[in-house]
This record gives sequence, C-alpha cells and structure tokens, in this order.
Amino acid sequence: MNAEIQRVVIVGGGTAGWLSACMLAARHPELSITLVEAPDIPTIGVGEGTWPTMRSTLASIGIDEAEFLACCDASYKQGSRFDGWVTGQTGDSYLHPFTPPPPCATDALVAAWATRNEASSLSYAAAMTAQAAVVARDLGPRQAAMPGYAGALNYAYHLDAGKFAALLMAHATGRLGVAHVATRVIDVVKTADGHLSALITDDHGAIPGDLFIDCSGLAAMLIGKHCGSGWVDRSDALFNDTALAVQVPVRPGSAIASATIATAHDAGWIWDIGLPMRRGIGCIYASRFMGEDAARKVLIDYVARNVPGADPAALNPRKIAFPTGHREHFWRGNCLAVGLSAGFIEPLEASAIVMIELSLQALCDNFPKSRASLPIHAERFNALFRYRWDRIVEFLKLHYLPSQRTEPYWLAQRDPTHVPPRLAALMALWRDQPPSQWDFPQAHEIFPAESHAYVLYGMGFSPPPFAGDDTDAQARLNEVTHRSRALAAALPTNRTLLQQACAEPALESQS
Repeated sequence: MNAEIQRVVIVGGGTAGWLSACMLAARHPELSITLVEAPDIPTIGVGEGTWPTMRSTLASIGIDEAEFLACCDASYKQGSRFDGWVTGQTGDSYLHPFTPPPPCATDALVAAWATRNEASSLSYAAAMTAQAAVVARDLGPRQAAMPGYAGALNYAYHLDAGKFAALLMAHATGRLGVAHVATRVIDVVKTADGHLSALITDDHGAIPGDLFIDCSGLAAMLIGKHCGSGWVDRSDALFNDTALAVQVPVRPGSAIASATIATAHDAGWIWDIGLPMRRGIGCIYASRFMGEDAARKVLIDYVARNVPGADPAALNPRKIAFPTGHREHFWRGNCLAVGLSAGFIEPLEASAIVMIELSLQALCDNFPKSRASLPIHAERFNALFRYRWDRIVEFLKLHYLPSQRTEPYWLAQRDPTHVPPRLAALMALWRDQPPSQWDFPQAHEIFPAESHAYVLYGMGFSPPPFAGDDTDAQARLNEVTHRSRALAAALPTNRTLLQQACAEPALESQS
C-alpha cells in the first residue's frame, strides 16, 4: 500500500489523452508515462473552442504560441455571441466576453449601466468591457509585437481539434519523453483490492502501471467498464442530444470572427467557429423536438445565408449523438477519467476542453505519491468535480431561462420542473441583487458571477433596484468607453494578426 506511484498509463489519444501526457510529463518529469491508443479509432474532434486557461496551459508545457497557432490552424476567441436566443427577431444578439467588468461594486455597475441603457440602448457587454467593441469589428485581442500569450484583452482560441492532438502528440513524444504505444486494449489485470495493475493489448502484451488515466472517450473503457463508475444522466435539465457538423472552406482574406457564434433555432442552436482556412459549423438539437431531416435543413439554410461562396448542396454533415451527463465517480481506485470518459454536456460555452485542463491541474497539483493516499485524493477529486459539473449544468441552463421564444422546445426549457433547484433559487435571488461571489464560492470557478451577469443582462433580465451612489461606477464605465475607442482604433484584425504571428504571407481581402 505504501508503494510509490511511478508509472502512469493513459488510455486514448485525442485532446484529452495527449494533453494529459503533456501536462503530467512537464509537471512531473520523474514519472514514466505511456499513452496507449488504438490506431484505428478516430476521435470525435469537433470541440474547437477553448477557455482562456489554455494560454497558461500551453505555456506550462513548453509550446510557443506562434507554433501552436500555425500548427493548429488556430484563431483568437474573445467570447461567445448569442444570436436569436431571446426573441429570435432581427437584432436579437448579446455577447459573453472573456474580459470581466471594471473593478467596482457589481450592484453599482449594474445600476450605472441601466441608466445608460435607458438613454442609449447600450448593451451590458459594451458598457462593461472594451472587448465588445473589438469583437464587433472582428479585431484581435493583442498586437503582434506583444510577447507570446500576452494580450490587451483576455482571450482563448478556436482550433482544429485533429491538428491540436497531432501537435500535442509530437510535443509529448519528441520533447517530453512520453512513450506512445499504438495498440488496442482488450482486457485489464486487477489486483486483489480491485485496482488496475496492467492493460492487456492485442499485440503488445501486458502494459503495467500504478495510475491509469481513462481518455477513451464516450466508451469509458476503464472508468465505466472495468471500474464500474455509473452514469449520472443530466438530460432532465439540458435536452440537446444530437449534432450535425460540417467544415466549410472560406474565401482567402475573409474576416475571421473574434467569438464563437451561437445562433438559436426552433429546437436548439447552431455553432459557428471561424478558423483561417474554414469555418466549423454544427447544428445542435434535441431529438425529441426535431428530426434529423429538419435539423439538416436548418444547418444547410444557415450556411447558405452566412458563408459567402459556400455550396450548400456539397455539404455532407456528420451526425454525432451524445449522452448528456457525467460519471458518478470520476476517480475510482487508481483510475481517473479525463475528457469525454468523465462526461459531456452540450458544447455551449466550451466547457469540454477546460474540464480536461482543470482535471489535469488538480491531478498535477496534488499528485499521489503512494497507493495509500489514493482514497483521499479520489474523495477530494470526486467532490470537487461533482461541484463543477453541477455548476456547468446550471450555467448552460441559464442561457435558456430568460428567453421569450415560444416554440415547444423553448417553452419546455423554461418549465420549472426542468430547472435545477439551486439555479431556480438563484434566479429568484437575482431579482433583488446581482450575481456575486457569494453565489459561487469556489476559488477557481469555471463560470464566475461575472459570466452569469453577462448572460442575464444580455438577455434582458431586469436589473435589481439600487438606492446607493453609483458615481464611481459611472466613472468606471466612462473609462470603458474611452478604452473601447482606443482599442478599436489600435488593434489589427484577427486575420492580419494571425498572419503576422504565424509569419504567413499577407492575403488580399476579397469581397
């Protein structure tokens, strides 16, 4: 029981597997790390949105930002724009930016914005951060001369998931000493206490380990099949269970959006992610409210309206059915689930990759030294990540509650029987006071109070009454106005910035 944990075996590649290998190898070079991946199982590879944490993650494992951008056909992401979520009418749009509001009492800021909104119809995001003006103009978050991973505004990335996994694999095996075994796992060997001791493969014999990380995707080969961790279904709150995804080439020199665009439709929403060479577009829907043929028409019509030069008739969408939920236990014995094997919720706010990062950060910061400490680590990890999955479910559900749309899908989303009780209580509380840190007490919340405020007030939720002095808040918002003008004039477009960062030849804009 006091034996040291020295050998880590990762099952599965993709973003989850190779990011696990890189982070563990970079943070704990004393470990022996082996990644085992079946050579003939493709990854899902549609999760192309990240959270700003990715910048520090990439820096910590030793990948240069320019190398990452060039190798992964990546672009800058500064938030998410939601079109049609409130009424579905023309002009129905709001932004959830990555840059927080200015430092000031939230209730005073909200009151100051409400005063300005009445006079000028200024959106909440535009009042709170210069990022709204930058995103509206398809500008980048930084100047090319800035050091890697530094920016004038907070930012993340859009990326090609397949190319990202390939970059991580090359980095892990070529620079960090990770062993890569391409083979299929056909069984496992367990100890008397139920811990895993080795993987049995079809052509590489037994691969022993002390700690196993399950990155086998929805198959959950280790955590589900061999460790018996059950599945917690969350489709009672979030109905979407199917996606149709396509990759659409773009014209050279065309604008690259600075945010993920999420456009609501009758029974779900459409994601639109801009990369330098293409746009990743997908129709997310709830199969109980919409059939595949209707969803395909929604997707094709969207491409025809929004992608200049695209040939909708040439589209061949890939259908992806997914469960909504997560494991009952994410860590059992000496096996830890990371990525889709741990759970999946619709990709509305790019929670999938950030949950990989957070899982690995928790593991690396508290890496078990011996088998004797495994139960303690597992109990703490499970409690933390159940909290985080609950908060993700609530935050995504929030995007549906202030809607005024009247289609059956949207009415069902607002049915109180499908609203998590904690979120229902918060919605009642927020009629009297804005979201605050008291509502989200963890030190490292995925979606803090500021994110909830951007969604609430972006969707027209009524600001609470305020009887205090908002003089300081008004001054802070004046500063945002001046900064918005300055950055809008100074920052390059996304495409120009990417060309400079990746040392690509300039492309002439085409109309």
